Amino acid sequence: MIQLHRLEGFYWVAQTGGYSKAARAFPYPITQPAVHQQVKKLESELGRPLFERVGRDRMVLTPSGRQLFEFVAPFFEQLPAMVRALQSSQASGELRIETEALLIRHLLPSWLKRLRRRCPQIRIELREQPVPGVEALRSGEIDLVVAFLHETPRDIDTRRVGTLRPFIVIPANHRHAKKVRPTLRDFQKDTFISYNPGLLAYDLQMEALAQHELEPRQVLSASSAEAILGFVEAGLGFSIVPSLSRSGPKGRGVIARRLTAPQVEFPVVAAWRRSAWVHPLVEAALALAPKA
Repeated sequence: MIQLHRLEGFYWVAQTGGYSKAARAFPYPITQPAVHQQVKKLESELGRPLFERVGRDRMVLTPSGRQLFEFVAPFFEQLPAMVRALQSSQASGELRIETEALLIRHLLPSWLKRLRRRCPQIRIELREQPVPGVEALRSGEIDLVVAFLHETPRDIDTRRVGTLRPFIVIPANHRHAKKVRPTLRDFQKDTFISYNPGLLAYDLQMEALAQHELEPRQVLSASSAEAILGFVEAGLGFSIVPSLSRSGPKGRGVIARRLTAPQVEFPVVAAWRRSAWVHPLVEAALALAPKA
């Protein structure tokens, strides 16, 4: 009979790619030699190697290891959420959400307000990440990711909850302020004000610029939409600001025009791990999600 703690050691080595990394990732204190012994005893019981060493502390799965990992991974990855669900009820407990600053400001407040009305005892932990991803979903650290995802892996389910539309923002006294449908080419000589690199909004800006084949001559950067709009209002340049509103971002002394030709849209989704069992609070949140 295979002991569960040996499968747990195997899982963390496969997940992290090494014994020392696995020891640090364990949800409780454990030494690297102990993890190594768990794996070695499991390999002895199964009669075949599960890992191949490719570096000082870099292990890769053998074909047998990959087969076993695909079987045990869903259990260990869904266990934290299952424990939280068993310790609570659908109307209470903790829901952990990962998203980025723009959506925290403009999408989450009304959504979470509806959820709190439905589930008054719920505890919500909101984690802000510059570029949210799905790895925390797979590890069980997060229950729900709300973001624009460039790709959706096969083991992740999604539901569209909004659309980010890029808007050109310019000073109200700009020479092209009266144009209803300006193009980025109109601002080729102007300074471009970007988000700081590393933010999701920065990636969306760069993608929009690339689709319009424009490379600004000068660039300033800021960390938030409010700061960018302030720079634009001061006449320091123009920018592209993604907005969930069809009318675009608002600001005194600033004009927003929808970026068209080609028209670009970025779907915002709620993402959760695909499985036969879904966290009750995730189901409650999805039932109250915004209609895209």
